[in-house]
Parts: sequence; structure tokens; C-alpha cells
Amino acid sequence: MSEYMYKPHEVEAAAQKYWEENNTFHVEMDPSKEKYYSLVMWPYPSGELHMGHVRNYTIGDVVARYQRMLGKNVLNPFGWDAFGMPAENAAIAHRTAPAKWTYENIAKMKQTVKSLGYSYDWDREITSCKPDYYKWEQKFFTELFKKGIAYRKKSAVNWCNVDKTVLANEQVVDGRCWRCDTPVVQKELDQWFLRTSDYAQELLDSLDTMEQWPERVRQMQRHWIGRSEGLEITFNVTEKNGYQLDEQVSKITVFTTRPDTFMGVTFAAIAATHPLATALAAQNQEVNAFVEQCKVMKTSEADLSTIEKLAFDTGVKLTHPLTGELVPLYIANYVLMNYGTGAVMGVPAHDERDWEVATKYSIPILPVIKAQDGSTWDYSAGVYGEKGILCNSGEFDGLTSEQAHAAIGKKLESLGLGEFKVNFRLRDWGVSRQRYWGCPIPMVRLADGSVVPVEEQDLPIVLPEDVTLGEEVTNPLVDNQAWKETTYQGQPATRETDTFDTFVESSWYYARYTSPHFEGGMLNKEEANYWLPVDNYVGGIEHACLHLIYIRYFHKLLRDAGFVTCDEPVTKYVPLGMVLNHAWYYHDDNGVRVWIPQSEVDVIRDEKGAILAGKTKDGKYDVVYAGLPKMSKSKLNGVSPTEMLENYGADAVRLYIMFGAPTEAAFEWSEAGVEGASRFLRRVWNLSHDVVLGAKEKGITDFSFNHAYLSKEQKEIRRLVHLTIAKVRDDVDRQAYNTAIAAVMELMNSLTKHPLAERLDFAVMYEAVFNLVKLLHPFTPHITHALWQLLEQDTVLDFELLPEADKDALVTDTKLIVVQVNGKLRARLEVASDAQEEQVREAAFADENVVKFTEGLQVVKVIYVPNKLLNIVVK
Repeated sequence: MSEYMYKPHEVEAAAQKYWEENNTFHVEMDPSKEKYYSLVMWPYPSGELHMGHVRNYTIGDVVARYQRMLGKNVLNPFGWDAFGMPAENAAIAHRTAPAKWTYENIAKMKQTVKSLGYSYDWDREITSCKPDYYKWEQKFFTELFKKGIAYRKKSAVNWCNVDKTVLANEQVVDGRCWRCDTPVVQKELDQWFLRTSDYAQELLDSLDTMEQWPERVRQMQRHWIGRSEGLEITFNVTEKNGYQLDEQVSKITVFTTRPDTFMGVTFAAIAATHPLATALAAQNQEVNAFVEQCKVMKTSEADLSTIEKLAFDTGVKLTHPLTGELVPLYIANYVLMNYGTGAVMGVPAHDERDWEVATKYSIPILPVIKAQDGSTWDYSAGVYGEKGILCNSGEFDGLTSEQAHAAIGKKLESLGLGEFKVNFRLRDWGVSRQRYWGCPIPMVRLADGSVVPVEEQDLPIVLPEDVTLGEEVTNPLVDNQAWKETTYQGQPATRETDTFDTFVESSWYYARYTSPHFEGGMLNKEEANYWLPVDNYVGGIEHACLHLIYIRYFHKLLRDAGFVTCDEPVTKYVPLGMVLNHAWYYHDDNGVRVWIPQSEVDVIRDEKGAILAGKTKDGKYDVVYAGLPKMSKSKLNGVSPTEMLENYGADAVRLYIMFGAPTEAAFEWSEAGVEGASRFLRRVWNLSHDVVLGAKEKGITDFSFNHAYLSKEQKEIRRLVHLTIAKVRDDVDRQAYNTAIAAVMELMNSLTKHPLAERLDFAVMYEAVFNLVKLLHPFTPHITHALWQLLEQDTVLDFELLPEADKDALVTDTKLIVVQVNGKLRARLEVASDAQEEQVREAAFADENVVKFTEGLQVVKVIYVPNKLLNIVVK
């Protein structure tokens, strides 16, 4: 094969210029065509793309280009999730304005995104921090307020002391802020909420219809929504222990899924932020100290199950609603206001958590459930958590747990102290954030203290961008009197200085892409209902219980407001595995761990090439190999996409990203893999030029052929080409991209071995290259754009239909027959495809190796399995 100069940067620049000048990927609604909406999760504009971004966007673009070549009308938009704390924190660090920092980063990242050749419709670009986007969000919020879906209340919230803001439950990971990893504390604040819980049942039920979402993601959401059926029970405060308690805090409500254990209650516990705890803390220093201690703690379910259980006896006594016994009230660190009612009944004989508290604080343990067989249980060693037969339960003795569930519930209902309820773990979404760089919440407070929505003619409430932040994390809106002081219907009013959680912006952007310039409302309903739902959504699984629940909830709000008709925003969600890379560190002279990039390590390997250890380049420190963690700035194991683009070009990076691992699997980065992809593309380039330019040198202009007149070798090349077409289409339909690319690579190995001698050789190879270019186009669009021109095609490759496998090419002239003698393989025969049994027998008994094992022996019988096997039995 000849060498032609493949210059990826020139090839890629030319293709990108063509797409931009011709606005190739601009798309409009066309009801006469089947639509396809391909979407990737929009990025936060940090200034640098990382390889996780590249993997996400490359997969999304391959989907979009492939569907476009199936003849569909493809929407493939892009934008920027531009509000948020990282921009504000960076602006504080650089003493600049978040807006300036954000817009500069968008410009920088956009250049890198464009250099990767993604087929985005840039006319639909959205930037969430611009008023032409968030004004519709503000208008929608005022409408939600009028419907009672948005509301404000004082609530115990998760507070991050570093980011100086509230976090939703979903944003607390292992008791820490999801962004800065700071331990979260509990705090009481007035907050704005959306009634997510109103949609909990529908969010749960709809999961069963979402068959193209991974089951593990649906299961994660089922757990997070957390439906449970049980009984809500009221305990009244009977002995106040000297506290002054008004009527509102003189009772507590608990929710239990095990009413059958109710007669075994020996204490109750409330959260440190429960209103009753607040009232007690205000009157007792010891209680207050314990409450403050509880506010600084981990809040995840996993942590609550493992932390040391602490409880404080308030001295207050409750009355057991059925027995009349006095029940001590504790404040406990394992009870949270965010879950359930913020209060629990303690049944230490049948609940492990309650047992741990009871044994620690010498609280009585009263068993009220025994096994069906009547066997006893050692309660000093642990709990009996199974269902069974009631005992020590007065009138309910002898009932099964199921019978007691109903009987105890009915008794409490008759007393007005209990109610059967369905409870959900999913709580209402707190959307207030006490930070500056976000969408202003469109509400004002009047002189009489009432809060009302901003009038429509006053929208948008524009966030002032010309600010410079100081060293401290503050919200400059609070001190901006010119912005904060306003009027409402002629009355003086004060604007809300909290801003929206940025997940609000990312909960409806997918819908705004359908009509991003529409000025008649939040969405153009006709366009929204043409494009939605999203057909394929690509993004990280870490958003399973954050963004992917919020977007589903917000979509149902849009539906119920009449903007859209479909019930779910996304038909198919594709989670991505993380991008991993080698990481190294050493301990400095003070024993502190110092991460070091691999370029600064002399790697020590064993004889098989496996990594053992290493040293710093200066030989000063021994280096520890940390394996293959996720690429991150902190571990200095990230790879710059810009550097890879400069070294190898976009197509090589794209091809390696798609080939390196299945979509949902972790991706182990290897620069050698990018080099391999680059070499492969060079082979494709050279082969294509060999065929086209070689034909020109020989004066061949006719590439037609009659399949019947092809040689055996030429027919085999056609068979391989069309087998590859069938496999690639099947693999890509299943999103098995790595095996699709492997099939193309295998085909290339065969094509490069085929001679180019006569006209039919060129004709068959021209067809092969023609189809190869089409198959590779979704993956490597720049080189294929150039090769399409080399093939002298005057159409736009992006809108060419993908090739279909020619069934005639897949039919072979011969078939393979395995020959066995007494069950052992002795020969493989290639016979005519229409050969009958007698002809197969004749060929078998003429084969040298078969003769060797049958000569002089009696043939007992011959067994023939048509088109597969001939077995000769001899003795």
C-alpha cells in the first residue's frame, strides 16, 4: 500500500469550515420526517474540557450522526450550565466577577468543543445565566406559587459552612457537601420549596414504563423515592418537667411501618431540629449543647446506620396512646427532620437501632413479638426483627403481625391518635440558595411582611453582573440596596435575595432547546411536542438521584401546565462509566502524601511489563502506584483533551474513545490507544487513495460489476464488506460501539491484503471504500468528509443513508463441511454451495487424510448432517 500524506489538522479544519459555512447541522421541525432528539448533559463552564466530557459528547454525537444517516430529522443541541457556586468561588479566588469569568470560560470551552467536530446545531445554544433563558423560569415559578406548588417555610436544612448555602438532601453525599466535601450541619432557615412529594407516587409508578433506562438507575430512584405504607401515631406530652410548652409543641407524631410492635414502645426520640427540641433547648443549656452537637453530623442513611448512637433524656414524658404508660422523650443524633416526621418510637426488642440506644442508656426492653413456633429469643444479645405472633400486648395477644397491623391501627384511629398513611422518603425540593451567582427568585416582601410574586411585566428580575467579590463568601445582593429595594403595585417592596438552586435551570433546558428563541412563552408547544421526549440522553450515573429525578419532576410540572403532552422527558438514558488513568504519589520529608503526574515518574516494571513501583525523576523519592482511579485534578492524573487534539487530531481521539470500552464500563485511558487509532486512520486514508488514484492512473472510470463474474477472491471481499455492514449496524443499534469499530478494523486487515490489478479489483475495492467511509462517518467525520470528496461524491455525506448489507453478497459459492472418522475431526472440505450428499461423500473419501484413517477398514455407516458434517464410522 502506498503512503499518502494524511494531515489530520488540515483535514479537520477543512471539514469544520465546511459545516460552519453551510450551517450543515441546523435543524427545523418537519412533521413529514421521523424526528430523533439526541442530548448530552450540558457542562459547567470551568474553562477546560476533561476526558469525561469528551467521552460523553463523542458518544452523543455518534448517536446523532448515525440517526441522521438513517434519514431522521435529528436535533443535537448544546449549551452551558453557567450559574453556580464553582464560578462564584473561582471569582472570589481571582478577585473578578463571576459573569466575566463564566463568559470567558464558555468562549474557551466552545472552541475546544468545536474542534472535536460535534454536529451541534449552534443556533440553539443556551446559556443558563442569560436573562433570555432564566426569565421564563422566573415566570413559571410565579405560576407555581399561585398554584400552591411553590411555597416558603422555615425548615431544618443542610448547611455547608464553606459554600455558605443550603443543600438539598440529594446534594449531601456521605454527610458532606457534594461539591466541596465539607461536613454538612443542620440549620433552621426560611426556604423556598417545590412540592416534589405531590408527584412521588407518579415518579415511582412511571419507572415501570421506562424500559430503556438501565434497571440499576431505576432501582436507585425507587429507593430514593422510598414508598412505605404504615401508621402515623400521635403521642401527647404529659409531664413537661418544668418546661413552658405551648400547644403546638406539646405532642409529637411518628410514622411506623411496624404497628404490630407498638405495644413494645419504651421510649421516643426526636431530631435535634424538631420544633419541640428547639423549644426545650431555648430553656435548658444542657439540652441546647446537645442539640448543637447533633447539628454537626453526617446525614446519609449509610452513616446513620454506623455512627455511634447518642441520645439525651429531656425529662419530658409522653403518654402511650393505648397503655397510658409514661414514655420518656429523648433527643437523638440518628433522627433527622428531613426524613419522616422527625420523630420515632423506640421499640428496642424489635429494632436494632432502638436496641443499641436502649442498652446504652438502660432503657427497658419489652418483647411483644414471638416466633410462630413459640421459640424464645435472647434480647440481651440483639433484636428479633421478624414478624410473628403478638405477646405482652394486652388485647392484641395471639394476633399475627398482619392482623395486629390492622387491629392496632383501627384502635388508634378510633381514638383520633392514629391514621393509616403512605409515606415517601422523597421530600419537597428546597430550591433556595444563599449565594449570588444564580437566578434571582422572583418574589418580593411587602411592608406588612407578606410575600408575593413579581408581576409579569416586571420580569425578568435581572441579576446584576457588574460585581467584584471579596475574599469572604457573601451574597452581594443582600447589601445592594439599589437592586433590593423595589415597588409592587406602587407599594415599597424588598426583593428576595436568595437565588435558585442551579438544578432548577438544568431541569428544563432539554425542553427549551426545542424552541430556544421563542418569545411567546416558556416553550413553543408545537415544537416541544414534535421533538419531545428526548430519544437518547447521555451522562454520568452520579446524577441518578439528583438531576435525573429533578428533570422528571419538572417535566411533569410542564405537562400539567399544558406545555408538553408526554409523561416523561427522556425515552432512553445512557449512563457512562468513568474515565480512569494511572496515578502516583510519594511521601515528602514530612510524611505528607504528594500526588505527582506520571510524566515525572520513572516507572519500575516486572519482566511482563506489570507496574511494580517507581521513583521521582530526580531519584529523591520512592513513588507509590495508586492504581487506576478516576481522572481528577487532585490526583494529577488527568489528560488534556487539547493536548491530545494537537498531537493526534480529533478523529483519532474520537475513534479511541468509542473503541476503548463499552459505553457503561469504566474507560482506562492509554495514549498508546490514541496512537493506534491514529495509525488505523492513516491506513484508511492510504487505502482510499490507493483505490481512487490507482484507478485514475489506469484510466479506470467504470466501477460497476456483475457479481456473477467476480473471482472467488473478489466475491470474498464483497462478502466481508457486507457482513461488516450488517454487524456494524446491529452493534450500533445496540450501542455496542467498540465491537462495531473492531469489525471495521478487521475488515481493513482483509482489504489491505487484496491486490489491485484488474478493473474488477478496483470496482470491488471502490465499493468497499465507499461503504467503509459511510460506516466510519459517525465516528470519524472529518477524515470521511475528505474521503467522500476523494470519491468524487457531490452529496453531503452527513445526509447520506447508511449502507444496507447486500444479501446476494452474503451468499457464498462454497460451503464448509467438517469430516469426522469415528467422531474425530479428520478433514475440512470446501464444496460447492449446492453440493448434494453423494458429492460430499465422494469428496470426503478422496481426501488424503480421510483415506489415511479409513483405508483397509470396514465402513459401517456414514452419517450426513446437511451443510455441516459428515461422520464416517469404521471398524
